[in-house]
Amino acid sequence: MNIAVKLKKAVLLAVFIGGMAVYTACRTEDEQKSTVQNNDTRDVEISGEETKGGQKEEISEEDAEMKMNVQVGTENFTATLEDNEAVAAFTEMMKKEPVVIQMSDYSGFEKVGSLGTILPASNSQITTQTGDIVLYNNSQIVIFYGANSWSYTRLGRIDDLTGWEEALGSGDVTVTFSTH
Repeated sequence: MNIAVKLKKAVLLAVFIGGMAVYTACRTEDEQKSTVQNNDTRDVEISGEETKGGQKEEISEEDAEMKMNVQVGTENFTATLEDNEAVAAFTEMMKKEPVVIQMSDYSGFEKVGSLGTILPASNSQITTQTGDIVLYNNSQIVIFYGANSWSYTRLGRIDDLTGWEEALGSGDVTVTFSTH
């Protein structure tokens, strides 16, 4: 009986540990982010930036560094950037001058354009969604208005998709990426 009790405890412990591993792996990104506390509570007002409601937007200094402007034709969007080497290199390019890319439609779900230089990549198999901005083959920027699964390096994501698909249209577009 003593061996049966020990075996039962071992099985219960294994089930508990497995359950915790599944729970941790299945938490959403927002849940994971909410567990991280930012001790820097300083707010920085960015002059001239307004929300769609007309009120000034106050964002932290760290958040300002993780945003970029994406202009498609005459329409402007804001994107939140990832934290990786490719984004760091891309941000350095944008600090010197806005990056202007002629982008072509591909397969009815994305626009692709050559960056004209090579960025460091950390590719992984991902499924993109509308509004995702990724690096492909170290030298091409891809922006999505549909979904695709492929090996990319995530660069960022459009914050508000209102008017995104309309701005991209069905043909070639000129897209300007710049720092906030």
